[in-house]
Formats: sequence, structure tokens, C-alpha cells
Amino acid sequence: MLFPTAAIRIGCQQRLVRALGNTPMMYIKSLSKETGCTILAKAEFMNPGGSVKDRAALYVVKDAEERGLLKPRGTVVEGTAGNTGIGLAHVCRAKGYDCVIFMPNTQSQEKIDLLRMLGAKVFPVPAVPFDNPQNYNHQAKRYAQELDNAVWTNQFDNVANRRAHLETTGPEIWDQTDGRVDGFTCATGTGGTLAGIARYLKTQNPKVKAYLADPPGSVLHSYIQSGGKLTERTGSSITEGIGQGRVTDNLQPDLELIDDSLFIPDEHTITMLYRLLDEEGIYVGASSALNVAAAVDMAKKLGPNKTIVTILCDGAYRYQSRLFSRQWLASKNLLEAIPPHLQKYIVLP
Repeated sequence: MLFPTAAIRIGCQQRLVRALGNTPMMYIKSLSKETGCTILAKAEFMNPGGSVKDRAALYVVKDAEERGLLKPRGTVVEGTAGNTGIGLAHVCRAKGYDCVIFMPNTQSQEKIDLLRMLGAKVFPVPAVPFDNPQNYNHQAKRYAQELDNAVWTNQFDNVANRRAHLETTGPEIWDQTDGRVDGFTCATGTGGTLAGIARYLKTQNPKVKAYLADPPGSVLHSYIQSGGKLTERTGSSITEGIGQGRVTDNLQPDLELIDDSLFIPDEHTITMLYRLLDEEGIYVGASSALNVAAAVDMAKKLGPNKTIVTILCDGAYRYQSRLFSRQWLASKNLLEAIPPHLQKYIVLP
């Protein structure tokens, strides 16, 4: 039977949107044995757009539609380090919207290329602090304001982002562990993933612990450890899209749910990235590796026989020109963090 073009188009849109979420939970055998705990990682790199940010992308667009801010053939504008933009580009293609992305010019070329291949208009701009008017988020907001039928989705402070994880990721984790979860940890950029999941898990069991994982260059670890003192942001990390210099509106409502925080140096992140590849066959980016390193630290703090869950944000293919380059690793003083038996995976000059 032949189907009208319109029916085919509508069916494809529904399939892409419905394919978001319900990602597998992976058992990390080597690290579970090492810690005496059950270390589980939710494989968010298996979303259609390749990252956990697909969930937030869908929900911020849905929110704009529900509030009447975005009408057919409109334009979605966002400031993003990459993965939210990729998720938005997929969702916009499926729903018939134009997509415009402003992003720091420090992000990997793979991300920029992929965004453009997905049809997004991309503006790489200098990476400056949030309080600078030329910050990529502010530029995105101004651009959207100059267009008709356009919306700046504002992922950092749009709580539809948090809602995505409260309504989808959190319940999935609870169901996949049969309610046997003792701790959850992940890093934050917008704060939506940690806040939404922590809120849901604690509504099911208030005893579940939630730890924030933080890279160098972020202020959130010191903020939590100091009881709410916000310090000036200094330093940087090899991770992309995580770490923060302020408390976002996505994170703020659920700060009281965060039981503790963990600081993860880049050296620990890169070691874990190569260990996961070698010991588990899991090919993930630096943010995912940081989360797994944090899960190990959390397991050691909580003690044996606990179930710890974290997030594998995305795969390594968006960062491979850096993470597997001997020259790049040396420039970051990270070669020595990779044990000699794992350096066989450094395949780029």
C-alpha cells in the first residue's frame, strides 16, 4: 500500500521524537568488582542525537509549543556548548523548525561540523564569562528577539529542562533498578539532569543520596562544600558542557536535595576514559568518564553493597581528535595520567 507523503512525514516525526529516552542501563563490571558496589551507568549516548541533551532539547521545544511561543515554521535559537544544539537540530528537523546555535569557539570541530550537517546555522563566538554581554547565551537571546516567530529556549534557566529528567530519566532509573538505588551522581552544566533525577529518586525513597560531580574550573563543588558561598570561577577543564560559574534556575530549586559534592580532576577523568574503553569496551567522552569516576568515589564513600547510578552523557566520537591525540594530551599535561598499557589507544599524532 502506498502512503501519502504527508502521512509518511508525520509518521517519521513521531518515530524520532518517540525514540528519545528509554536508554539501557549498563553494568560496569570491573568497577563494581573494584568497589564492592554495583556501578550502573545510563547509556544516554544511545539517544537519537547521541547524548543526554536530547531529552532537554525535546522538552524545551515542547514547552515553547505549549505556551504558544513557537508556531509552525518558526525558529529555535539556543546558546550551547554543543550537545543541546545537536539535540535541538534533530528535533527541529523532525518538527519543521529552523535551528540557530551560538556556541563557544572552544568546542570541538566535530560538534560544529555535525550541527551544520544537521541543517543548523552555527555561530561560534569567543568564550567569555556569563556576566559579559557577548557571552554566547546573551547573543542567542538577542538574535531570537530580532526575529518573528522565534524562541530562545534558554536551556540553563528554562525549567522545562529539569522537567525532562523529572518525568523521564528519573522514572527510567527507578524502574531499571527495581527501586534498588542507593546513590546517584553526575556533573552539571545547566543543572537539569542532576536536579530532575535527584528530585524524582528522592520522592520515591528519601534515603537515596545525590552527589554533584564537578570538574576543574567550576564553582559548584566549592559552593556546596562552603554551604552556599559562590566564589569567582577560575581554571578550566578538558570536559565540555559541564561545570558552572553560577547556580542556574534548573538547579536552584533542588539544591537542598544535593547531599554532597565530588571534585574530579582531569587526570582522573582521562584515566577513567581509557579504562572504560579497555576494560568495558565503552567509548565515551570526557564528561561521561568524569561521571563514572565520580560514581567510583561515591561508592567508596557510601561503602560496599550499594547501588550507584550515573550518566554516560555522550560518546567519544565528538571529541576523538583531542582525546586520542598524543599532541593534544601532552599539551594538557595528561599523557602521564594514562597508564602505559592503555596508551595503545592513542592513535592520533
